[in-house]
Amino acid sequence: MVFVRRLSVAAALCAASVGATGASPVQAQQPAAVAAQQIDPKWMRVATDTKTVTFELIAGATPLNGALNFNGFRDGELTLTVPGGWTVVMNFTNHDGMLSHSAEIVWDSMPVPLGAVDPAISRAYTKDLEQGIPPGGGKDVMRFTATPPGSYLIFCAVPGHGAGGMWIRLKVDASVTAPKISLTPKPATR
Repeated sequence: MVFVRRLSVAAALCAASVGATGASPVQAQQPAAVAAQQIDPKWMRVATDTKTVTFELIAGATPLNGALNFNGFRDGELTLTVPGGWTVVMNFTNHDGMLSHSAEIVWDSMPVPLGAVDPAISRAYTKDLEQGIPPGGGKDVMRFTATPPGSYLIFCAVPGHGAGGMWIRLKVDASVTAPKISLTPKPATR
């Protein structure tokens, strides 16, 4: 089966130049066709008066990793940082058209769990963790207090999904004064 993707003019020129060096056109188009996901400021709303952050958590937001991603990121590539003691509201939507997904906050440890475990923060999980929220727009809401300070994962607990890369990071930090979303720096390689 051959998949055809639309390419931007720049990506098409890049693919054509790589193809001119002898690489097959299909091989050349794959890396050029995948654009880096960007942080969308609409994913987060902050109410400083009530110390509440509302985060739009979107399962299967893009085709990346077979749709095993949150907001188009996988394997911890995105970090939500929240001041300690703030209220966190995560509006979960399953955008994936085929698979059920869930979310829970677990401790940051490797390897990630194979399925649902006890959440690291009280009430920090969606319903039906192992069965997941239905595809095509299923919704749920997590509401919890960001405590204790530490490093966590926002993890899909449907068996195998988290281990397949469907997790991003949550940092609860007593030293910050406002929530933020950032790209997670890649660890240095040797």
